[in-house]
Amino acid sequence: MTSGFAAGEQEWRARLGTLRQVVRQELVARQLAAHLPDAVPQRVLDVGCGQGTQLLRLARRGHDVTGLDSSATLLADLQRALTDEPEDVRGRVRLLQGDVRDIATLFRPESFDVVLCHGVLMYFPDPGPLLDDLSRLLTTGGLLSLLVRNGDALAMRPGLLGDWATAQRAFQELTYDNRIGVTARADRLDALTAALTDRRLKVRAWYGVRVFTDTAPADAELPDAQALTALLACEEQAGATDPYRRVAALTHVFAERT
Repeated sequence: MTSGFAAGEQEWRARLGTLRQVVRQELVARQLAAHLPDAVPQRVLDVGCGQGTQLLRLARRGHDVTGLDSSATLLADLQRALTDEPEDVRGRVRLLQGDVRDIATLFRPESFDVVLCHGVLMYFPDPGPLLDDLSRLLTTGGLLSLLVRNGDALAMRPGLLGDWATAQRAFQELTYDNRIGVTARADRLDALTAALTDRRLKVRAWYGVRVFTDTAPADAELPDAQALTALLACEEQAGATDPYRRVAALTHVFAERT
């Protein structure tokens, strides 16, 4: 890949409230809630936290969260959002600007009970070193939440949109041009599971994210509240059910450090 997420950052920020992004963030939040109970506060690291959608939700639920991102702009967005939060929520949040490739020097091994890495792995041609670092940061029994582009269904979106040249290429390759204008990389579930296992990370559960709405226009707005509730219910059920979850745009993996 010739460029990372930074090349598409402006486009990403412009689309945060659109249908596809709301579906992604809401489903990931629900899946996190199922695996991260609130009874005991956890030490959470959000690698590539961006504007902090998941970080803020976890802080509101009582967890101590650290957000790491290389973008000063996105961290400033998050800092502004924090000013509207109660003091106790703000007190549970720590933000750091830095490159995710440097996390081994930023944090001690086994510093966190939970590590989130959402929409980051796809910008690494070789994900191995980052997976090594993520594993080292977790305590034994700690949880990794990893959101990746689904390489097993990479041809679905272009095929449904009638872009046959791109669909044909997706059967053979794992690189693709995403909707914010950046070349990225997808992961196949079996290969990702094997890579995690090699790093003492055992997959406990996985979900699909955006089964029905991935072909929506990039600027599609939200429907009314009733329709959105029904849509999210269908997306949530499909994302947890075979065969639907296997053709989702994104794969959300939960792995435990053994």
